[in-house]
Amino acid sequence: MSTPRPDGRVERGNRTRRAVLDRTVGIASVEGLEALSVGRLATELGLSKSGVFALFGSKEELQLATVREAGRIFTERVIRPVTADPAGIARVWRLCEGWLEYSRGRVFPGGCFFYEVIAEFDARSGPVHDAVVRAQRDWSAYMERTLTEARDAGELRADVDVPQLAFELVALMETANGVAVLHGEETAYRRARVGIAARLRTAAVDPLRVPQVH
Repeated sequence: MSTPRPDGRVERGNRTRRAVLDRTVGIASVEGLEALSVGRLATELGLSKSGVFALFGSKEELQLATVREAGRIFTERVIRPVTADPAGIARVWRLCEGWLEYSRGRVFPGGCFFYEVIAEFDARSGPVHDAVVRAQRDWSAYMERTLTEARDAGELRADVDVPQLAFELVALMETANGVAVLHGEETAYRRARVGIAARLRTAAVDPLRVPQVH
């Protein structure tokens, strides 16, 4: 039996979709999701408006697809590298370091994609707001789960308030992102690392397990 040949139109459509989303996540991280338009993307990428519209159908679906793509990239760059690590403080630290590097390395031109779009959609309603909320909740839940596993492994004190600690660690990372992007300098990342290390040290059963940061 012969192997069916790939449909060239489908392949072209997939390549075009990837090219569009690669551009939209970059634009949205700097200018927000409302800056996305079929006309702009068609012009910048040398595509037809009808071709771009056919891939997404509406501006809202384009925005939703952009949020999903940003989530995929975030997962690949921040979460997946630590999934095989054993539970404990080292894994928590690697997760925080990975997030700071994701921002510092400008995986998205505007720093953290979600920091930008949360500020844009926090007071709105609708499917895009809900998608942004889910992404933020998923990240917070993952941080809490990683801390809970470290506590269950005996490396964080049994009385640690995990949701509070997760909130503080995420706040330090997001503040570093915001300050670094605003001022165009990296001192904030070092300050965040110092703060994260200090907070983990107070929560650790053995403070020596937390890296020294200067």
